[in-house]
Amino acid sequence: MKRILLILTILMTGVMMSCEDFLEAPTKSSLDEMVIFSTPDLAKGAVDGIKVPFAETNSYRGRFLPWYGMNTDAEWYNNSQSYPDGSADLAVYGAQPNNPQMNTTNNAWAQMYSGIERANICIRGLRAYGNPQPGTELGYLLGEALTLRAVYYADLLRAWGDVPARFEPISTESLYLPKSDRDVIYKQLIADLEEAATLVPWPNETSATSSVERVNKAFVKGLRARLILNATGYSQRPDGIRKSNDPDLTVEKLYPVALKDLTDVINSGTARLEPMFETVFKKNVQDNIAAGGETLWEIPFSDGRGRMLFVFAVRHNTNNQHHANGNNRGGAAGPPPNLFYDFDVKDTRRDVSCVPYRYGNAINGFARQELVGLNTWYFGKYRYEWMSRFVTSTNDDGVNKLYMRYAEILMMAAEITNELQGPSAAAPYLRLIRQRAFPSSEWPVKVDAYMSTLTTKESMFNAIVEEHKFEFSGEMLRKEALIRWNLLKNKLDETKTRMYALRDRTGAYSDVPEVVYYRYAADNETLQFYGLNRGETENKSQEYETSVVYVAPNRLTDVKIESIYARNPDSYQYWPIWQVFLDASNGQLVNDYGY
Repeated sequence: MKRILLILTILMTGVMMSCEDFLEAPTKSSLDEMVIFSTPDLAKGAVDGIKVPFAETNSYRGRFLPWYGMNTDAEWYNNSQSYPDGSADLAVYGAQPNNPQMNTTNNAWAQMYSGIERANICIRGLRAYGNPQPGTELGYLLGEALTLRAVYYADLLRAWGDVPARFEPISTESLYLPKSDRDVIYKQLIADLEEAATLVPWPNETSATSSVERVNKAFVKGLRARLILNATGYSQRPDGIRKSNDPDLTVEKLYPVALKDLTDVINSGTARLEPMFETVFKKNVQDNIAAGGETLWEIPFSDGRGRMLFVFAVRHNTNNQHHANGNNRGGAAGPPPNLFYDFDVKDTRRDVSCVPYRYGNAINGFARQELVGLNTWYFGKYRYEWMSRFVTSTNDDGVNKLYMRYAEILMMAAEITNELQGPSAAAPYLRLIRQRAFPSSEWPVKVDAYMSTLTTKESMFNAIVEEHKFEFSGEMLRKEALIRWNLLKNKLDETKTRMYALRDRTGAYSDVPEVVYYRYAADNETLQFYGLNRGETENKSQEYETSVVYVAPNRLTDVKIESIYARNPDSYQYWPIWQVFLDASNGQLVNDYGY
């Protein structure tokens, strides 16, 4: 028993230690692995250990999730103008290998490879000793391990491009590896997820898949489709921005595979759109982890780990009636201010996604909403005020990272179907997204009439690109989508142009009001506005307590607008490998892309 506990400890420890220390760790015998990976309870403990690196301080919790995905046309770091300061650098395409936020040995890069090593050990052991067949617990655990390894690799690829490929546990021979062409990794992951889909049940098919904190077949197939879209799309390579030259990674070969996966999910009936957009995010912050709704999988955080609200929530200046998470929590990022005005005023996603207020300093524990400037909007998908728990941790909020939801399944299906079969075949998928976004009374115009204009592949594709922005703002999916569409700099430049036009109230923004009026509702907490919607230009000084000139050049300066990127985004689509990992690579790792 002591040897079994020792091996489980090693599995949980992974490769967080130095390479030298790792090789000096106690040797595991084949008997130890045989006992662990042929015993479901022990094997489950080992596979659960694959998730541990998600929550480490400088891993997903405190570094990757707070920083990857900014800046785009749907989200930006609210202090982007402070570049260069080590933090803004990560958002504005200005990071360097010695970045002070990232250049530590326990950072996200190391944690991701720690998770991969844990997964590699589990996969090897389950294959050798678990007889992992479909319908068995050990079979599910192999599928889960393959999927979790794919998650780590997917995030390595989206942040760094080409990275070392490790699909076996570390040995003396494989201690130092150079970067692999990302195509090699994509092909392995696509094959792994095909196998995982045969082993992992549908949501709610078993007790294990009744929770979105564990993987299910709908997520596996959705993740495979996402990886196929990325693998067949554009990305920056050492020789320029292009698609893959690998004949196995073509649209013609892989789009039908991805579409089959997506339609399998849709036809399974095991996931669905929530009837109301807001409900998706209320469930998320209220720790509702029941499978069968819109969420397909979430990175699980305990109550004392995870920083989704800590970083992204509507800003709270101090502890108050809604939380005791500390001062100045939330509000690190938000939508560019033009996004609110780009939404259709009838679109129910707008006020969920874009929030123009914060909670001010509490008096006797009570805080009220305060209007913030045009240059500092917040994401409304993350709100302490929606939580069921009262957060008392000073560093974490415990809200899970919503990693994939059913809306993305529909959006991917629309995109692929449009390419393979044309706009009429893609329309039903996009229609479902639009129908959920608008009240049914608006469907004749906002859904039916709108959809009737999408008669070409180009118009449908452009509509999908726009809908993706409105649907997923703040969820950090936009950057990798813009990269694979080869639209990253194009959309950032368009956003700059839009912000200039908004602040000057010209062109498409000429009907945006200059003055915003506001007052407090009966609860003395909630703000009520007039003048945020286009066309609200009447003088309401008699009905509202306060008015402010909200849209003007001094409210959104040139410096702020230009800070959306510091260097050409198409030349710096990826972060550099951090210097500590270059130094420890025995000369095997190098940075491309001009770093």
